Amino acid sequence: MKPNRRQFLGSVAVGSLAFAARGADAAPRVRVAVIGHTGRGDYGHGVDTMWLKLPETEVVAVADADAKGLAAAQQRLSVKSGFADYRQMLAEVKPEIVAIGMRHVDQHRDAALAAVAAGAKGIYMEKPFCRTPAEADEIIAACEPRQVKVAIAHRNRWHPVLPVIARLVKEDAIGRLLELRARGKEDARGGALDLWVLGSHLLNLIVYFGGAPRGCAATLWQDGQLVTRADVKEGAEGVGPLAGNEVHARFDLERGVPAYFDSIAKAGVAAAGFGLQLIGTKGIIDLRVDQDPVAQLLAGSPFRPGKEPRTWVPITTAGIGQPEPSADLGKQVMGHLVGGRDLIAAIREKREPLCGAREGRTTVEMIAAVFESHRLQGQRVAFPLTARDNPLARL
Repeated sequence: MKPNRRQFLGSVAVGSLAFAARGADAAPRVRVAVIGHTGRGDYGHGVDTMWLKLPETEVVAVADADAKGLAAAQQRLSVKSGFADYRQMLAEVKPEIVAIGMRHVDQHRDAALAAVAAGAKGIYMEKPFCRTPAEADEIIAACEPRQVKVAIAHRNRWHPVLPVIARLVKEDAIGRLLELRARGKEDARGGALDLWVLGSHLLNLIVYFGGAPRGCAATLWQDGQLVTRADVKEGAEGVGPLAGNEVHARFDLERGVPAYFDSIAKAGVAAAGFGLQLIGTKGIIDLRVDQDPVAQLLAGSPFRPGKEPRTWVPITTAGIGQPEPSADLGKQVMGHLVGGRDLIAAIREKREPLCGAREGRTTVEMIAAVFESHRLQGQRVAFPLTARDNPLARL
């Protein structure tokens, strides 16, 4: 039987865990240069140090416009070559992979285009991808003719348990899949900022399970009132025009299942927030982003109280309730090691990474669609969006 795309992607994720075991010393070490900006997004969640844990890579230089931050990064990465200007670093060092670590998204487009122009073969970039669909279009247009591979650090997307969950859904483990339901972290950043910086992880997973978005209807609220032009301000972390401490969005997906994303500032509970649920007629599969175990199953109708107590059962790469056979799997996924190895493999095999630039663009476009629907008073908007900017700039 010919494997389908989902089976292929699952095998790639599992295979990347064993990349080093296949002989990392068989080829020259991949040269990596890191771009960070202390005080303006820093270096993400280990996007700089991840390469030190991959024996097949070598960090050869780092750039940081902050002098003290640069010195600290050089010491942290054990690298002599440090630059205040990343363009100078790229021109002189000419790395094979560029790690763009700044969490402030307004720097991503320029850094990515500079990496492409310098001849990089791959880019590993902190999420969110960029500020607008237009910026995503521009990066993709620069990368694809040169076959530059871009991996977006939605690290949970590389978790090998995802294809296991997809198989369980297909095999009727939770009955008919009715909906996907996601909530952001809902801390002080709840609402539109949560949608950007944490919700992007969940939107990416929604597309994995439900397929490409076809439409979106959404509203933004500020302190219990619908957001107006007066509420729009420049958002934190370089995301651009932003408003709303409460978001409610519905997406129509390719596979016919609706998906919901909601976030309300300070409504979250540390033990329960930031996750995605696959809700079916016979049970729920719950994914907790960055947690271990990452997924659990609650069998039984989610709409009818049962007479007997129900128990959440972990899902591992071995199946429901089975011990995880891969040692330190959670650490490898959360430490970006699986994603980094998949990027290296994608470059060598001339294929797209599991979470590449087009997936990153879809996530950015879903966020823009939320803003566009609100701008149109909650009307449903279709994908792809005609306007490629941030719609809140036109509210």
